[in-house]
Amino acid sequence: SRVKIHYVDSEEVERSGTAMLEKMDAILVPGGFGKRGTEGKIAAIRHAREKGIPYLGICLGMQLATIEFARNVCGLDGANSTEFDPDTPHPVVALITEWLDRTGRIERRNEGSDMGGTMRLGAQKVPVEAGTVAFSVYGPEVNERHRHRYEVNNVYVPQLEAKGYKVSARTPSENLPEMMELPGHAFFFGVQFHPEFTSTPRNGHPLFKAFVNAALKYRANAKRPGGTLSVVAA
Repeated sequence: SRVKIHYVDSEEVERSGTAMLEKMDAILVPGGFGKRGTEGKIAAIRHAREKGIPYLGICLGMQLATIEFARNVCGLDGANSTEFDPDTPHPVVALITEWLDRTGRIERRNEGSDMGGTMRLGAQKVPVEAGTVAFSVYGPEVNERHRHRYEVNNVYVPQLEAKGYKVSARTPSENLPEMMELPGHAFFFGVQFHPEFTSTPRNGHPLFKAFVNAALKYRANAKRPGGTLSVVAA
């Protein structure tokens, strides 16, 4: 099936609401840095979650999905990332403040540290939990590349999981959430890494294939057979 990508200005979603997303077959929020447009992205994510529309969040898209779930499902008012609100009452996404370097020495890091020194970079092998959407896409192990500073805060994960949020893969040494999903949703999936780094036009990434297949199923159930899939990137 042909996929038509609609690029939406998330600030426009902030101003005008999510009506522009009503006929979309899937929603994707990619990686990024900075506060601009994040509330519009969160509104789009909420729309996907509540309407059962297939959703894929990459890096920042996973973090924002976590924030949306914390606010609107767990009732954690003001939940946010410390990247956007250092004084948030519920920092469900926060900086990596301790990290082991190659010698085993603990490095102290904060928002004032050098950007490169605070980032998780490169590929990392991570075991995947059986019986999850992640396992159906990747099998028992995922090995993807990273480029980010902030992580889902493990302190809040028990509260999130009590309401249906599922961490389907964790880094083996740091125990950091690597992938998340919502088991009650047709396809609601977030990854902390960047699958686009290893996807090519001739050898499409299995995660993107799964996302498109979920969009096809959604389109069929919405009684919009045939034609072109509409996927929005916010």
